[in-house]
Amino acid sequence: MRYSALLLALPLGLMACLPAPVPPAPDPAPVEDACGARARQGLVGQSAQKLEVMRFGKTVRIIRPGMAVTMDYSAERLNINIDATEVISRVSCG
Repeated sequence: MRYSALLLALPLGLMACLPAPVPPAPDPAPVEDACGARARQGLVGQSAQKLEVMRFGKTVRIIRPGMAVTMDYSAERLNINIDATEVISRVSCG
């Protein structure tokens, strides 16, 4: 009977010797303008047709009126909003 109590207490005693778990590092703050939207502000007010010949190095999401988009945020993704008249109305990260 004494041995069974000792066998049950032994793992608890060993657990007390383990170091405390280290909390995970916080996510780094998103880099402001990581998608390059600031440099593309000149597109606002221009025809959406201009986008057909442009090349982008990062992920681009073209958003038209009534279009369903996900609510997830990605600092590296360039969002280009186009209004009902096919004019670029907004360029932002997200």
